[in-house]
Amino acid sequence: MRFRRPFRRPFLLAVLLAVSCALAAPPARADRCTDIANQLKEQVDNLKVGITAANIIYLSHPLAKEMSLGCANRKYANELYVKGDGRKPKAEFLAFVAGAAAIVFTLPKDELLKGVSGCMSRMGIFRGDDVSIRYRRLDMNCTRTKTDAAIAISRGLDQ
Repeated sequence: MRFRRPFRRPFLLAVLLAVSCALAAPPARADRCTDIANQLKEQVDNLKVGITAANIIYLSHPLAKEMSLGCANRKYANELYVKGDGRKPKAEFLAFVAGAAAIVFTLPKDELLKGVSGCMSRMGIFRGDDVSIRYRRLDMNCTRTKTDAAIAISRGLDQ
């Protein structure tokens, strides 16, 4: 009497299916920086996503004269740069920057508002027009000219 293996073929089919799924290419997906830009577009009113050039996504908003989102490179993981009108930015501008930075760096908005307003308020006669601070593992660099003020917020690669 000869015994047959009853499940030989379905088992072989299951093994071949598992191997083919493992070797298949992963589905196409946008990179992390584009995902962050789309989150900003969805969560911030009147924000428009512009072109991408050299790992920088240019954004536009009525409160910002210039705005960009820098993608990961050798020095930092992400960078948010916002330039506003006026030498002394208004509270609406500071709240806008803090809200955008909260989305990019996944930190609470009220904590980032403290950091952004602290960086902007330190510029003056004693410290000059270019101030760099470190707040909540973020590097903030505030600069101003005679006509406008700007802030660059970034997180280092080791953070």
